[in-house]
Amino acid sequence: MSKLQVLVVGASIAGPATAYWLAKAGARVTVIERFPQLRTNGQAVDIRTAGVTVMRKMPGMEDAVRTKKVDIHGINFVNSDGRPYATIKPTGNPDQQSLVSEYEIYRGDLAQVLFDLTKDNERIRYVFGEQVTAIRQNEPDSGPVTVEFANGLPPAEYDLVVACDGATSRTRAIGLGCGVRDYVEPMNCWAAYFSIERDLLGGSKLGHAYSAVGGRFIAMGSDPTGVTRATFMCINPRGPGDAARPFREAMKQGDDEVKQFLARYYEGAGWRADEVVKGMLEAQDFYAGESVQVRVPVLHKGRFALVGDSGYAPGPTGAGTTLALVGAYTLAGEIAKHDGDLVAGLRGYEERMRPIVSEMQHILPFVPAIFAPRTAWGIWLRNTLLAIVTRSRILDLAQRFFGGAFATVDKYPLPEYQWVN
Repeated sequence: MSKLQVLVVGASIAGPATAYWLAKAGARVTVIERFPQLRTNGQAVDIRTAGVTVMRKMPGMEDAVRTKKVDIHGINFVNSDGRPYATIKPTGNPDQQSLVSEYEIYRGDLAQVLFDLTKDNERIRYVFGEQVTAIRQNEPDSGPVTVEFANGLPPAEYDLVVACDGATSRTRAIGLGCGVRDYVEPMNCWAAYFSIERDLLGGSKLGHAYSAVGGRFIAMGSDPTGVTRATFMCINPRGPGDAARPFREAMKQGDDEVKQFLARYYEGAGWRADEVVKGMLEAQDFYAGESVQVRVPVLHKGRFALVGDSGYAPGPTGAGTTLALVGAYTLAGEIAKHDGDLVAGLRGYEERMRPIVSEMQHILPFVPAIFAPRTAWGIWLRNTLLAIVTRSRILDLAQRFFGGAFATVDKYPLPEYQWVN
């Protein structure tokens, strides 16, 4: 594999992780990112189950994640008067995590960790401010792929192109010959993340979460820097309607329009919604997005492959980061296992990832109603049940019904691959 030339598109989580493992397999990797520099904003993400397994196979990563992880001791679920009715805390066991992860880290910090693990590797090159405009394959599997770029890189040939640029991947559309939103399934759910330039929780190590009618959810947590990290989320029932369309239309107009949309949406939500809205309107690190699932018919086509959200975004299951890490490891490992035979390696990648993806994308019908009830009665019922569950010994059992992301580490055993480097 020492002569294998690979282009990876995207430098968030999946991209650098894919580059790391492909370099371990002996490939030379170019990573391009359409933004001019590494993006260091974004929401908190979790590393769970098989993602923990992969992390522990990358020397230095677990320590780096622990250094940067969110300093939170649990989550208080509060009523409109601010009084907590239930608290969920970490298990203390990273191999069997609760709703509160032992490895919760802000997306931008994790991107920095992975970038730092790869930036000095002689087999990996990063190019920022660049994106793909065309991918031309020969007859499937018969030779290198020709790629054209938008912002200065000359056309070049690669043995493999890997799209790691998110759920609405433009590279996926080019590589599979489809639309950007083809294979994207709305979850009728969206979220916004931002920092408020004051500590609304008095330095509490417990995050606070609140639900209002209409599926509106607000979460806040103190940050050591003195700011408050806040989240707005709205979860609507899944069905034939597209409840996220107004949010998506606001997204097309830019952050200012999204902020105004959210300000209107959360008006009168109760608790400290007005303070959070005010902080959001002033926020400089505002980030918002729709939560979707990606269900493509194939994870590769010829010498083009998908890793992470571009191929299997899981929606609001808490498994996105785990799937990105596992996908990166499996893709490179299967190619290495087959000694550079891309046809066999890509086939092995698809066969190994499909069962994990299927389980981690599974959302039980009642889960959205638990996270964000639509009615006052639904909120009362959810709050009452959550209070009972968190005070009993059945919490661990109950959390396992939320999906594969809450399973034990050993539920998804990964192969041991032989690496060149």
